[in-house]
Amino acid sequence: MVVSLTVPSLTWAQNVSSVLFEQQTWKEIQAGLQAGTNTIIIPVGGTEQSGPYIAVGKHNVRVLALAEQIAKKAGKTLVAPVVAYVPEGNTNPRTSHMRFSGTITVPPDIFEKLLISAGNSFQVQGFKLVVLLGDHGGYQKSLEKVEKSLNAQWQGTGAKALYVPGYYTVIAHHYAQWLKQQGYGKDVGMHADISDTSLQLAVAPSMVREQALRASGPPSTADGMYGGDPRKATAALGQAGVSMQVNAAVQAIEQERNK
Repeated sequence: MVVSLTVPSLTWAQNVSSVLFEQQTWKEIQAGLQAGTNTIIIPVGGTEQSGPYIAVGKHNVRVLALAEQIAKKAGKTLVAPVVAYVPEGNTNPRTSHMRFSGTITVPPDIFEKLLISAGNSFQVQGFKLVVLLGDHGGYQKSLEKVEKSLNAQWQGTGAKALYVPGYYTVIAHHYAQWLKQQGYGKDVGMHADISDTSLQLAVAPSMVREQALRASGPPSTADGMYGGDPRKATAALGQAGVSMQVNAAVQAIEQERNK
């Protein structure tokens, strides 16, 4: 009798190859939880202008692709659907990236409540570690705030929220320094620069208008490009940054699990 009750759960778990939460049935998710897959990553992207040469869904595609790599490397981890609607400035008056077409924004408090609700959704199902992974700089403080709020709620439950700042900050620090060491110091900027463009070429090259980029003139803030120069960007350069981000996140997850 015991065998007949447990074998179906094992079969559900063994038949799942994807780490994407939304590609599994509820039975498969439940079986995974019972088998120890109790970490879930909430990948947070954003829909914003990224200069004339990168499609506006850059952050969404990139964070999902990297979250999949992180989940597979960390093991026993699923990836939740991407949060694509994030704070990007005001609509009246139009500020920040909202000054450009192609950007979608929501108020910070709505954004934070959405993440708290998502986190609670996973916690009540049995997930023990809910990882907040943000690909865009504008909401990093909100992610930290959500982590603290969830952990206050979950005291004594055995569940934990984990915000991973290193996933984002490694780009502005270690990756930027690495690019400078390769001779690209003048090309590193703040947005839609060689760093941003190389990362996108490494993950989703079809989202970069490469022919137009190579033929373009110097970058301009009027075009939504803030410092640096993307024209020397390559997928090979981007892969170095991707590896840094993946390793930073996996290390943070493993450290939290070992506490």
